Amino acid sequence: MKAVAVFPQGHEVKVIDVPEPRLGSPSQVRVRTLEVGVCGTDKEVVEGKHGKPPEGEPHLIVGHECLGEVVEVGEGVKDLAPGDLVVPRVRRPCPSPDCLPCRSGASDFCVTGQYTERGIQGAHGFAAELFVEDALYLHRVPRELREVAVLTEPLTIAEKALREVAHVQTRMPWGRALPGRAVVLGAGPVGLLGAMALMRAGFQTTVYSRSPKPNPKADMAESLGAPYVSSKQHPVDALVQQRGRADVVYEAAGVASAAFQVLQALAPNGVFVFTGVPESEEGQLDEGGLMKQVVMNNQIMIGTVNAAATDFEAALEDLGRFRAKWPGKVERLITARHRPEDYAEVVRGKQGTAIKDVIVFTPR
Repeated sequence: MKAVAVFPQGHEVKVIDVPEPRLGSPSQVRVRTLEVGVCGTDKEVVEGKHGKPPEGEPHLIVGHECLGEVVEVGEGVKDLAPGDLVVPRVRRPCPSPDCLPCRSGASDFCVTGQYTERGIQGAHGFAAELFVEDALYLHRVPRELREVAVLTEPLTIAEKALREVAHVQTRMPWGRALPGRAVVLGAGPVGLLGAMALMRAGFQTTVYSRSPKPNPKADMAESLGAPYVSSKQHPVDALVQQRGRADVVYEAAGVASAAFQVLQALAPNGVFVFTGVPESEEGQLDEGGLMKQVVMNNQIMIGTVNAAATDFEAALEDLGRFRAKWPGKVERLITARHRPEDYAEVVRGKQGTAIKDVIVFTPR
């Protein structure tokens, strides 16, 4: 069958022919891949900055944002059947008996770093015509979400972040506050989906990104009802003057210098959520000023990576809500669909489009 793989030694990406996978246990499911999303993590994998192939193999089949259709189930699988649409989770638990998160079913909080992630870290991904997965890691997709369900995995980042923020803010002695203001840093797919999730939760949400208007991402944000402010034209103090201080900042840009500048826009008692994994940057940072700000304002900074089963279920529910609230908008986040043979140029930005690029394995 056809698969897209990266060969790390030569930073080579190509379509290869590999054997079709077969069921290996009663709990497994064989899935036909319909679509695979392309994101910044894939670019880092291709560039050799992140991830690795399975042990002893020269290549890694890429792809971790996936929508598929069940074609065969093991005899022990009761909740899925051929024809069901599914999205798979990405991370698998580490083997350490001392890792309480993994042994508790919360591998997104793994403490050893010995987990595997399909299409990223030590396990083949979903950019192939077929894959096999344990039913435990598959989520059934309502048929009406067929056109947008490939966005489930990037939306889970925001779902986990919102869940964490809600938990953190139970620290307030007066109880849970009503949603206030939010700033989303970055207007890519993770940022725009995050803005939708924050707005759905009741936050007055502003998208803050570098590119001046007009541009497709700004148009999308404002069509949702989220004001778009360009950081190139409006520094952080101007953002605060226009929109007020944010009770939640959702960082989705992956640029450390920009993130710490926007930290200055955080309101007292606010929460700053980091989701990006940037490279090291050299620059000037007022460590003392930032530390004083965080201490004097009872602020919290959290990082969040990967997602749990509950976040995938929440993402699927929210995709349905988004389509009802903003008809046609979720579909517009996917700005191009490509052949597997185009993957290398798409992931390297040579064929990339305005917001979200998707690789199609099984056309409708």
